[in-house]
Amino acid sequence: MTASFRYLLRLGDLSLILGQRLGEWVGHSPALEEDLGLANIALDLIGQARLLFSYAGEVEGRGRDEDGVAFLREHGDYLNAILVEQPNGDFGQTIVRQVLVDVFQLELYERMAASTDARLAAIAQKSVKEVRYHLRFSSGWLIRLGDGTEESHRRVQGALDRLWPYTVELFAADELDEAMAESGVAPRLPEVQAAWSARIDALLAEATLVRPAARPHIWHGKRGEHSEHLGYILTEMQHLQRTYPGARW
Repeated sequence: MTASFRYLLRLGDLSLILGQRLGEWVGHSPALEEDLGLANIALDLIGQARLLFSYAGEVEGRGRDEDGVAFLREHGDYLNAILVEQPNGDFGQTIVRQVLVDVFQLELYERMAASTDARLAAIAQKSVKEVRYHLRFSSGWLIRLGDGTEESHRRVQGALDRLWPYTVELFAADELDEAMAESGVAPRLPEVQAAWSARIDALLAEATLVRPAARPHIWHGKRGEHSEHLGYILTEMQHLQRTYPGARW
């Protein structure tokens, strides 16, 4: 498995699994507008995954298209960060998770738009426009809930405390991250982290939320070591392709 292929999977899996999680809200959101908003974000994320998986299939050179890459891998072959596979919880927890990922993707894709890989740069340029909308939606709700009632503040702060430790993995650079940065394909993660941290701090201040203390990093979804939650996601997500291989509408 080449470094380029693995890196494309990391990016694509992050969007794919988060999009799948957000799809669980369809028909269950607090109001129709939020239902449509989360559904649209999920569709954008799936669209990003499709572009990345199509490219990954070409790089792999085994004849797999976007569907094969997305649906026909095993549990340990997925390389998304653990954060995006965490359960939705209540609406506040979903919003907190979304803000943390939206800011990460925004800072990453803004820099990746200048990638030495022209194909990846084009995907980043398209994706960053979508991510800006995602962040407007999620940050607006974070501020309303955090600076809202005593109950909404308590719930959102609790969700932030629970999910914050998983953000460490987003910036835990390994040999693959270093290789992509060295070749100019991707930005250096410390640079992304500094920008992410500054933007997150500003949002938390406006939402009257307290930034949790840092904790040691013990999760390794980026190298295929996942929580039990991913298994349940894949069971549902892969059911049609596994039951009816090559099915077409």
